[in-house]
Amino acid sequence: MMGKTQVTRFNRILVSKSEAHVRAVLDAYTGVSKKDIEEALKSEMHGDLLRSFLAITRCIRNKPKYFAKQLKEAMEGAGTRDRQLIRVVVSRAEVDMVDIKVEFMKAYGKSLESWIAVSQTY
Repeated sequence: MMGKTQVTRFNRILVSKSEAHVRAVLDAYTGVSKKDIEEALKSEMHGDLLRSFLAITRCIRNKPKYFAKQLKEAMEGAGTRDRQLIRVVVSRAEVDMVDIKVEFMKAYGKSLESWIAVSQTY
């Protein structure tokens, strides 16, 4: 388990620096440690803290890909998690939804619109 000092350092870097700075730190970390930051986080943290740090790092690395995955997770399985789906669509609509649609198509082989249409028919 990661000590309090290390968690504080990760926290300071991931949430108080600019997105460009954090992206550079993530890239440098992989180069210096020969270990991906996500692997390091998984080996040092667990639970909500781990999920939070993973979400931040994934979002900073590739925001459209992160939100495409959030949308897919909201629609897969039994029942649609409408609140999650609506939250992502509304919050990203005028920001980067076009890029999210491209990432969604690349990752899942179908358009976001077709996934939404199918998930809303059940």
